[in-house]
Amino acid sequence: MTVHTYLVTRPGFDVDAFLAFVADEQTIWHRSPDARAAEEIVEAAGRVCYLSFGKHQSPRTNIEYIAHLVEMGHESVLEHVSWGFVLTGVSRAFTHQLVRHRAGFAFSQLSQQYHDERDATFVEPMDLAAFPAARSAWQTAVTAARTAYREILGSLEGLQARSTPEQKREINRAIRSAARSVLPNATETKIFVTANARAFRHFFRVRGGLVGDEEMRRVSAALLTPLKVEAPALFGDYAIEALADGSPIVVHRPPQPR
Repeated sequence: MTVHTYLVTRPGFDVDAFLAFVADEQTIWHRSPDARAAEEIVEAAGRVCYLSFGKHQSPRTNIEYIAHLVEMGHESVLEHVSWGFVLTGVSRAFTHQLVRHRAGFAFSQLSQQYHDERDATFVEPMDLAAFPAARSAWQTAVTAARTAYREILGSLEGLQARSTPEQKREINRAIRSAARSVLPNATETKIFVTANARAFRHFFRVRGGLVGDEEMRRVSAALLTPLKVEAPALFGDYAIEALADGSPIVVHRPPQPR
């Protein structure tokens, strides 16, 4: 199954309002002409900390300024910019790990209590392709789980006929809760994920390079790709490379000291 990432929210910067603040401080901001909105937000937040505008502004470009912030560990200003993605084609095994990243993240995931999973699909680990017996065992297991789900759902649906309209919502929840208990971690899910730049950078650093977790690496690369376009100054020190099997891995390449 193919992972799909849909970038659905991005930072917005009211430059005129910020320039009005700068003017009220009786100074000016020497802006980098090629900086993206997200990059300017981070720079603006950082400069407010020291009012480093006008004669107090260093000659660094936006990308140099942000690199200096990261080098100095002043990454709190990266929390001012966030992006939101909808992910599909991912397994619940993956999302169980993803939602452990609480700081700087927000999640909204497809609910198995309310969504009918009779036609559930499953995310097959790519490592199984080289092991026919293991792959066959996996396919047998997920097929059996889907069959059991359908049978449990069907056998319990008679409860609805004996319920009042007020009870129906909770009866549906109870039926699907019982049925979902047999679904495996491989069940495909959809999840809306929003995170700020600092949180994404931490995620890429600790998750994107896990050689033993192909799905995590693949999703990390799929998220990093548009973010590098959205804000190269914030994510340019992360790169996507390929392992011997062709699968992606995220690596951190910090700038070399000058």
